[in-house]
Amino acid sequence: MPKFVNILTRFPRTFWVANIMELFERWAWYGMFMLFALYLTGSTDTGALGFTQAQKGMMMGSVVGFLYFLPVITGAIADRVGYKKVLIVAYLLLASAYFLLGRVREYEWVFTVFIMLALGAALFKPIISACIAKTTDDQTSSMGFGIFYMIVNIGAFVGPIVASLARQSGWENVFNISAGVILVNLVLVILFFKEPERQVVKTGLREEILKIFSNIYEALKDLRFVVFLLIIVGFWTMYNQLFYTLPVFIDQWMDTSIVYDNIYKIWPWLAKQIGTPEKTIAAEMLTNIDAMYIIIFQLIVSYFVMKLKPIHSMISGFLISTIGLSLTFLTNNPMFLFLSIFIFGVGEMAGSPKITEYIGKIAPAGKTALYMGCSFLPMAGGNFFAGILSGNVYQKYSDKITLLQIEVEKRGLDIPQISENFSQTEYVNRAEELIGLSGHELTVFLWNTYQPYNIWMIFAVIGGGTVIAMWLFNKFLVKKN
Repeated sequence: MPKFVNILTRFPRTFWVANIMELFERWAWYGMFMLFALYLTGSTDTGALGFTQAQKGMMMGSVVGFLYFLPVITGAIADRVGYKKVLIVAYLLLASAYFLLGRVREYEWVFTVFIMLALGAALFKPIISACIAKTTDDQTSSMGFGIFYMIVNIGAFVGPIVASLARQSGWENVFNISAGVILVNLVLVILFFKEPERQVVKTGLREEILKIFSNIYEALKDLRFVVFLLIIVGFWTMYNQLFYTLPVFIDQWMDTSIVYDNIYKIWPWLAKQIGTPEKTIAAEMLTNIDAMYIIIFQLIVSYFVMKLKPIHSMISGFLISTIGLSLTFLTNNPMFLFLSIFIFGVGEMAGSPKITEYIGKIAPAGKTALYMGCSFLPMAGGNFFAGILSGNVYQKYSDKITLLQIEVEKRGLDIPQISENFSQTEYVNRAEELIGLSGHELTVFLWNTYQPYNIWMIFAVIGGGTVIAMWLFNKFLVKKN
């Protein structure tokens, strides 16, 4: 214990301020993002926007993919201009974008403001990681990045809980809270953030960016590295369904009052605190248990996979995640989510952290930082393809509104199309009346008739293909020692 305390005292103030800012930024981001798919596609009479699944997928996939690509440029800007100045700009952009997201309603304007949010996040993202790296040394880096990873997950866990409870009083509260949390960061950076030592870049920004892209091009000449990055795209495509698709699937197809009732039997107070006025559990509360599992079990899982080679840990982790994610879509029993998301989370904890470790191991001497800088590419690609799957693909095979419209047309029922003057809720209510089924009965009928759960096969194929590709990569392309 004294040694542990001694290490903690060696971290400078900038380290702790950077971690606190990371906590609040992740709180703001995940508090919004875990609910964003629901907000984009929910019925307008609830305050949501009523966009189609395809529109949602296009927006989330392309903009978040853009977000993960931008740090290659924004990192260079921060090194040249200074971390503090760029953080102030980032927080002003983020706070403004969060505030506006809760108020603009036309698709084009929502898209534009979301791009503004992505730009702010991309300015922020490389700086905090650089601050952690610059305020730790060989003796403290392991502990420092461990603290950082823990902070990320605490923010990712707390944010959606607060946002979920807040949206019961109006969707705009979700975005107001995120904006408010970012303003706390603005105060922190102005009053307490001290610029860490950094090498002053003397070349022009244009030359610096061209140099970065030239270096990336050099790294991508390594065929083995390119194949690895392409394989990892598959993992991130599958992984991101936790945010892009699962909340909508739960909201549309699962009766979460079952979860509320079971929690109430054990702990009535907790059920009332996390439940809705309708005595259900919101979809984002259930998907958020993945972050809870990571906080509780990450150190344990890391201990067990510590002796495995990174590539073996990734293969095992990707396989377990594939099984877990597939199971979440295979049933409409929400109680099953506690097990399936746990399985998914174990795979995530075993595989995801090893990606960066493996990139560091395969990088040629003197090119570690260059190769590490390319780790954003599969994340950008994974988000883009995740958006396609959660958009057009989900809308065609699993979207409840789309499937109901097919059934209404098949029966020749006279119901107005969903529009600004006729919400999704009104459409569903009218269909229930004409078909002669209650809300629950209609959901069961559509579930049995159109089998929306079969989308699990698509995710399983992507995850399974990633596992097989990684196995083949290890067998034929990895240099044997």
